[in-house]
Amino acid sequence: MSHANAPLSPTGRLRLARCIVDDGWSLRRAAERFQVSVPTAQRWSQRYRTHGEVGMSDRSSRPACSPRRTPTRTERRIVKLRWLRRWGSARIGYHLGLHPSTVHKVLARYQMARLDWLDRPTGRVVRRYEHAHPGDLVHVDIKKLGRIPDGGGHKVLGRAAGTRNRRAGTGYAFIHNAVDDCSRLAYSEILTDEKKETAAGFWERAHAYFAAHHISVLRVLTDNGSCYRSKVFADALGEITHKRTRPYRPQTNGKVERFNRTLLDEWAYAQMYLSEADRAAAFPLWLHHYNHHRGHTALRGKPPVSRLTVTNLCGQYI
Repeated sequence: MSHANAPLSPTGRLRLARCIVDDGWSLRRAAERFQVSVPTAQRWSQRYRTHGEVGMSDRSSRPACSPRRTPTRTERRIVKLRWLRRWGSARIGYHLGLHPSTVHKVLARYQMARLDWLDRPTGRVVRRYEHAHPGDLVHVDIKKLGRIPDGGGHKVLGRAAGTRNRRAGTGYAFIHNAVDDCSRLAYSEILTDEKKETAAGFWERAHAYFAAHHISVLRVLTDNGSCYRSKVFADALGEITHKRTRPYRPQTNGKVERFNRTLLDEWAYAQMYLSEADRAAAFPLWLHHYNHHRGHTALRGKPPVSRLTVTNLCGQYI
């Protein structure tokens, strides 16, 4: 396709070619008249003689022959490995002796779905959803995280010293998380266990947090952990509908699972802490940054509070 500043449009090419072929102008005279080079005038006049007016349109830049293109049989093997084993481009390339970029181009040419779009057991494209209003569904989950011993863990002291320090019995921290499906607004606490009383108390505080942001929770989605199947947790929910994921299907609760991963990457393992107290002290600031400042890809680069009707309900927006 000709660009905006091209001296000749298809109509101009036709006028140039007709001056040379039909009216008998010389190449130099026609080139000066239309302000193009002599080779350009010669090219369009020859194309007009051969193809007529149809030849004045732009041609595809795709080569007529690609002798070094990957053989069709190899392409079929690439597609078969992706379809049956759900392997990535690098692994398929190493298996077949091809460069990963070559495998990627073949997969793109055959319009194969990306691995992060697929459900690995079935190979089907994951149907992603998002509720229309804040509070329609809140995802709740617990992330178990090893505590950092005083003086630092293996990242600070090295593998051997860190392992000896860990054996002293620092235990685990249990991070209880609640994420709104529509806005991705998150409420999270670092607690000492995952018992039913702890989970119920966490939800009561999370519910109050969402209510302070004018979010009326209608449904809560959890896994099938014993604390979430207890009567204590059911009493804490009250009239809120409780939904549970299918067994061994954590992707059903995917939004809070993704929040867990973000939490680990950007807070828990983002820097080397010298103690569990140092890491816990950094958590409230990171959580505020996540809710009020950090751009979310599912929200077109905006923070979760951008989907709420009022962004400064708690007076914490800085």
